[in-house]
Amino acid sequence: MNVYKKDTMKNLVKDNSYVGRGIVIGKTEDGTKAAVAYFIMGRSDNSRNRIFKEEGEDVMIYPFDASKVEDPSLIIYAPIRKLDGKLIVTNGDQTDTIRDFVVAGKSFEDALETREFEPDAPNWTPRISGMLTFAENDFTYKMSILKSADEAGTACNRFTYSYKAIAGVGHFLHTYMGDGSPLPTFTGEPERASIPNDIDAWTKEIWENLNEQNKISIYVRFTDLKTGAVENRMINKNV
Repeated sequence: MNVYKKDTMKNLVKDNSYVGRGIVIGKTEDGTKAAVAYFIMGRSDNSRNRIFKEEGEDVMIYPFDASKVEDPSLIIYAPIRKLDGKLIVTNGDQTDTIRDFVVAGKSFEDALETREFEPDAPNWTPRISGMLTFAENDFTYKMSILKSADEAGTACNRFTYSYKAIAGVGHFLHTYMGDGSPLPTFTGEPERASIPNDIDAWTKEIWENLNEQNKISIYVRFTDLKTGAVENRMINKNV
């Protein structure tokens, strides 16, 4: 068994009808750029009624049709926030919790100690988060998942992973192992994924292999490690 094996994002999502929400963080194969991808999926009309919008260097999720919103509490949030020297990406409003703690001089871990999985029984959807820290033409990153300790949602287990960026290597963390009732929470470490140099090819690879019925939106950002130049791609199924 090769524990250092990388897989393509195509292979990691194509046979899973309900990946849920997913974060990928890593470094391009040529070692010149930090790569981040975030996507959302949905099964209900409320979940599917969403689009991504860029607001400066941040990304927001808004209703596509505001008149059809049933419950905005877990579906409307900022998945991506840019701070000086850092980039935060999460699947919920813990993005703002992490931002506020970092601005106050505290840590990624400190912020997430104050949060737990989503209160959507019986699924208890995990909160997944990532943060890149840029320094000296390179970066490190952390990823976290907050999961229910049991079927009743009586306690929260917290897992944090810290990575040194390696050329061509990314890590993929998502909310569900597949479809089901209740939805089966992601288990294990973040999956190792290959990161190509071409942002368009990578965006297409992920988007086209997500389940057609359930996928909603994807956002991909490449950051040049020398110049800081940013390149983004965004696809919304609702247009």
